[in-house]
Amino acid sequence: MPKTSARLLSLLSLLQARRDWPGQLLAERLDVSPRTVRRDVDRLRELGYPIVAAKGPDGGYRLGAGTELPPLLFDDDQAVALTVALQTATATGAGIEEAAARALSTVRQVMPARLRHRVDALQVTAVDDGGVRPNPQVGTQALMTLGAAVRAREALRFDYAPVSAPGASDADPAATPPRRVEPHHLVTRGGRWYLVAWDLDRDDWRTFRVDRITPRTPTGPRFTPRDVPGGDVAAFVASRFQGSDGSGGWPCRGEVILALPASVVSTYTRDGVVEELGPDRCRLVLGAWSWPGLAATIGRFDAGIEVIGPPELREAFAHLARRFADAAAGGPAEPTTPPRSR
Repeated sequence: MPKTSARLLSLLSLLQARRDWPGQLLAERLDVSPRTVRRDVDRLRELGYPIVAAKGPDGGYRLGAGTELPPLLFDDDQAVALTVALQTATATGAGIEEAAARALSTVRQVMPARLRHRVDALQVTAVDDGGVRPNPQVGTQALMTLGAAVRAREALRFDYAPVSAPGASDADPAATPPRRVEPHHLVTRGGRWYLVAWDLDRDDWRTFRVDRITPRTPTGPRFTPRDVPGGDVAAFVASRFQGSDGSGGWPCRGEVILALPASVVSTYTRDGVVEELGPDRCRLVLGAWSWPGLAATIGRFDAGIEVIGPPELREAFAHLARRFADAAAGGPAEPTTPPRSR
């Protein structure tokens, strides 16, 4: 490769790596004079790269945004990361599967042979979380609109579709006033997209499913961001799925001792706390939506169980024991009253 062409690629790689580059620093990194840097910048501009120059003694260069996407330059690690991201795009629920497949084909075609062999050997299959309900697709336009409002810190109005029972007719959107929120974070969890926002009418934090949101325009006035409870948006969203107001607790929480090593129990415990008590014993603190549900979750471990507390958990085990005994005897299913949650 000619020296000038190699230098142009190096210059382009540097400009893509950070936002602003002083001219003198670019010259030092490329081991050329500032005048050569100016000539190389002009060559890149002729190739369609929108490079902005800042004047003055400390002037430099910035790779700006143009009207169309110019050719990009990736190093090996970036190309592999991009390939993995595009292959797993089908599990995002963002409705970009076809576009991701075309982008992956485009990137692969321009890769050097040595790198193409590496990414071809890395075939990734995205698998959802196994939920019984299919994850609804979210339009890219809705994601862009919500993301822009989050970034600009502008209040947002949107229609929020209710969850209809099977066979029920859809409610009239005009009969429900739009929601007014301060959007703070756009997050994805389990293949679904959620908007974390401060609800202006309810004066509280809310988590909205993006597939049920229809944004209204224009957006509202700018707002000063609030702190998410706990300061960690990931922990806050996770706590909402645990039935918590942000404190991180489940409605039902119990403690048991299992006749299993802690290393085994912790492998299958996502939200609980596992404490080793010996080579074949451990303490497990776990939560769930209901006491029978918690007892059933603990019962999936094929081991002896000692209930530490509370009494509701012990009652739930007895309740399930009676139900399982009836099932083993082949008797008809009888309605029973499970222990109530606190």
